[in-house]
Amino acid sequence: MTAERTARILTGLALVGGLAVIAGAWGFQLIGGYVPCKLCLEQRIPYYAGLPLTALALILMGTGRKGLAVLVLLAVAAIFAYGSGLGIYQAGAEWKFWAGPNDCGGGTAAPKSAANMLQALQSTRVVSCTEASWRMFGLSFAGWNAVASAGLAGLALLAAVLLKWRGKAATVKA
Repeated sequence: MTAERTARILTGLALVGGLAVIAGAWGFQLIGGYVPCKLCLEQRIPYYAGLPLTALALILMGTGRKGLAVLVLLAVAAIFAYGSGLGIYQAGAEWKFWAGPNDCGGGTAAPKSAANMLQALQSTRVVSCTEASWRMFGLSFAGWNAVASAGLAGLALLAAVLLKWRGKAATVKA
């Protein structure tokens, strides 16, 4: 298998894996009823930015623009590394390793009219960024996002290195 083909597979895996992670986040919110906090919503932004760029990298590889694909993949790796950092920050705040943000809290949607404002105030759930609402194998949503984002960053970085390495190998052979 060539380095270029491996880079395409890794990039495709990053795209599919990232889509699964963000779909899972939305599923836990919409189906599971978990209300995201401010930091939870912030941790989704790298997916909204990184996944279209990952798709762009695949398109660039398919059209033979490997140099540009390498640059895009490096940007994707940086975006998901940032997302992993956000997850680590929130998970650390949940474990009380450090303080979380002072302004962090979220809730359900605002009332549609003034008439049902009192009812909305009674049913609104404020979500803290420093309390895990769910854990699996000791990791909260934030902890799992840190792991997933780090994995996606690693896949993008490895794909970029393979594409760049293949370009160097082709240059040396020529």
